[in-house]
Amino acid sequence: MVSRKSQTQSIYGNIHLFAGSASPELSQEISDILGIPLCGRDIIEFTNENLFVKLHSSVRGQDCYIIQTTSMPVHRNLMELLILIQTLKLDSAGRITVVVPYMCYGRSDRKDQPRVPITARLVADMIEVAGADRYMTMDLHAGQIQGFFSIPGDVLTGYHILRPFLLSKMSEMVNPVLLTADLGFAKTGRRYAQALNIPLAFIEKRRIDNKEHAEALTIIGDVRDRDVLLVDDEIDTGGSMCQAIQIAKLNGARNIYVVFIHPVLSANATERLAEQPVKEFITTNTIPLDARQKALFGERLTVLSIGPLLAEVIRRANEGTSVGAMFNE
Repeated sequence: MVSRKSQTQSIYGNIHLFAGSASPELSQEISDILGIPLCGRDIIEFTNENLFVKLHSSVRGQDCYIIQTTSMPVHRNLMELLILIQTLKLDSAGRITVVVPYMCYGRSDRKDQPRVPITARLVADMIEVAGADRYMTMDLHAGQIQGFFSIPGDVLTGYHILRPFLLSKMSEMVNPVLLTADLGFAKTGRRYAQALNIPLAFIEKRRIDNKEHAEALTIIGDVRDRDVLLVDDEIDTGGSMCQAIQIAKLNGARNIYVVFIHPVLSANATERLAEQPVKEFITTNTIPLDARQKALFGERLTVLSIGPLLAEVIRRANEGTSVGAMFNE
């Protein structure tokens, strides 16, 4: 997907890649694809949990990219990102772009009741105040979060990674149907269904409190005697997805393929999902899975890498060429 070092000259200087501690494998993959080594830095956590960052060399006038997902531990990873940004800023970097595969606090995107914060806006403000000039991220939980940033950014989607893989699965599926885990994902679900040329169904659910619980109600559409692609943007505690799987089965679904972009998988979500009658779990590496989680899913787990996509967007951002052209947009 990505050519080796381009001859195009950037007005922002050479690419300098910095990896936070949250997603080292993804950072190394991006480095390998671009043919550009990760820059040296020290990240030290003192006994009082304060963080200290030191660069191994100057970045004055250079085009810097910080690769750091903000998954669990959320506040540690977010604070590390902010300190890395400020460190580069104070060293006179030419431009600073944060590459955040998973943006934390995406569910806190509006005041839907009295006396509550809009924490997604706060996160955007902190990233800007720390000194970031641009941002890149994947599949924000709510589209309006883009408007919380005053700096330019690239909001990418796992659709371009999942689509070709799911197309390759069509030949082995019986009367496939795409089922979205809730109505909020319906618009994106329609895009997947059209690309795969299969019918679309929805699960209607209602959130019953401010905790991580929701009550799934019914299926709108037909899944009986069909293989089901059950799609959502992320799985957190797994409660809604487990309900969706059970309702699909109760409505006569055959094999179920669970497709999601962000494997948040908090608490005992992995254990709960691994117990479900699912043929395959298909996700991406916006958030790294540990060895225990991979073992629980076993051979039913497929992890597609966003590394080639992010590497190409970084290259184009450095050269000042179109990102939309990658997707004929």
